[in-house]
Amino acid sequence: MRILKSRSFRASVSGSNHHLKVGFRRFVTSCRAVVLPRFGGPEVLELRPNVEVPALKPHEVLVRARAASVNPLDTRIRSGYGRSLYGPLLPIILGRDISGEVAAMGDSVRGLSVGQEVFGALHPTAVRGTYSDYAILSEEELAPKPSSVTHVEASAIPFAALTAWRALISTARIAEGQRLLVVGGGGAVGLAAIQISVARGCHVTTTCGKKSIDRVLAAGAEQAVDYTAENIEFTIKGKFDAVLDTIGGPETERICINFLKRGGHYMTLQGDAASLSDRYGIAIGLPVATAALLKKQIKYRYSHGIEYWWTYMRADSEGLDEIRRLSETGKLNIPVEKTFPITQVIEAHEAKEKKQIHGKIVLEFD
Repeated sequence: MRILKSRSFRASVSGSNHHLKVGFRRFVTSCRAVVLPRFGGPEVLELRPNVEVPALKPHEVLVRARAASVNPLDTRIRSGYGRSLYGPLLPIILGRDISGEVAAMGDSVRGLSVGQEVFGALHPTAVRGTYSDYAILSEEELAPKPSSVTHVEASAIPFAALTAWRALISTARIAEGQRLLVVGGGGAVGLAAIQISVARGCHVTTTCGKKSIDRVLAAGAEQAVDYTAENIEFTIKGKFDAVLDTIGGPETERICINFLKRGGHYMTLQGDAASLSDRYGIAIGLPVATAALLKKQIKYRYSHGIEYWWTYMRADSEGLDEIRRLSETGKLNIPVEKTFPITQVIEAHEAKEKKQIHGKIVLEFD
């Protein structure tokens, strides 16, 4: 790890060469990171000892990572999803979630302090991710870590919870007393959606696999339907104000649309922007995707009187702060099933891809 002198950053006090030193105004210029040099299976991931750490911009924060969760998006990008965006930028660093300590800050950062424990998540399109001893996030992508949880537990929360938050709060604007259907409640986004909705006073029905029934009911769902054993179209009764579909697919979409009240919101995580961009290239694919979304929005607005959305995670400082408060009070929790040291990132991706572990996988940094 390399360290250089600087006058541009506030830095933390530490005797370790992994940390920044106030007396010498130093900051880390290289560190250990997991790099994706090409698309492929888990075996393509490389743990490199000296990956460059860019200089901080005024609004950015350097975070010493303690834990980073493995998201489905990580394995999909590694396999080639979004190659039209990420391909020209290879090698990249995977990872979205992080929990750790503030090591240094740009001059415009005011809401955090050096040495403070924080957690947060990067945007889905970030190319310098959190599988790194030191990660860079903007101030709005971070919040104080809930003191009631460990770094491992905290790292499992932000990306999934912010994805659910954007759909439910920013888009559907759910309110107390409304009915919500979460398709795929056993996953991290679905589980976060259940807990956020319950905290808002909503009545939640969800679909999930048999192994997740007890978990989603404990999270506050009033009805949990095992989609592997029951026909959800006939088992679930009544209409809903909003549907969050984490699974996607034409048949699931058709069923969900018919469950909605007029004026309701259908939100899916499985938008076509990335796949169409991969097929046609960004220059053609994005306009085609925009047209496809608009066509569906017009179709369902006139045929069913509902709003149709593709939903993605994005930074939301207000949302992350509320997520922190919910986690602090025990109202929002994403269970971690297994941890791996960062040196075993290949094994972690193999376990995630083969669905050997039911629940979140987290990478730990020594």
